[in-house]
Amino acid sequence: MAKKNILFLCTGNSCRSQMAEGWARHFHNDTIVAYSAGIEAHGMNPNAMRVMKEAGVDISGQSSKLADTLIDVSLDLVITVCGHADENCPVFLTKAKLVHVGFDDPPKLAKQAASEEEALDQYRRVRDEIRDFVSKRLPDLISED
Repeated sequence: MAKKNILFLCTGNSCRSQMAEGWARHFHNDTIVAYSAGIEAHGMNPNAMRVMKEAGVDISGQSSKLADTLIDVSLDLVITVCGHADENCPVFLTKAKLVHVGFDDPPKLAKQAASEEEALDQYRRVRDEIRDFVSKRLPDLISED
């Protein structure tokens, strides 16, 4: 069976979509090829890399990229992980099955934190929510094709 090409799309491709790509590679590397991209490219978020590494997944080799860099990839599934990406999904991506699964924005939440540890806890919470989605619900979305 051929691997499915899955894209996790968010606004800046710096945090949530990067975590999702990392988890997808960690859990489903034998059945999917995971990509992440953004409507914009904001660079890799160091706190996202930090909390993923705490969980045993190294995403430091991934890079922040624009969705249009994947125009030649035949995608089977595009998962938007933030509302802005869902509302502004590039047209060429709509050839694939589209699913929206929104997650809170850790950098935004971290701005309101009273300490660095409290800020990192926001990243950890979202990391774990994304892990649960990717490990438990993604296989069902792939098999629905």
